[in-house]
Amino acid sequence: MTAVERREIALVDLLDRLLAGGVVVTGDITLRIADVDLVRIDLNALISSVGEQVPSPWGEPA
Repeated sequence: MTAVERREIALVDLLDRLLAGGVVVTGDITLRIADVDLVRIDLNALISSVGEQVPSPWGEPA
């Protein structure tokens, strides 16, 4: 086993690293019966942290 394989990362540390850089989630779900598409859902989401260095895109609340 190499050092990389033995390395353990806490879930909080992993989430912190992902949110610091941002995560893009994409997906496509199609409900189909007898080769007829009934429902199609497309998902595009950007998940990122907001702080002093990266301000909110909506500005300050009034």
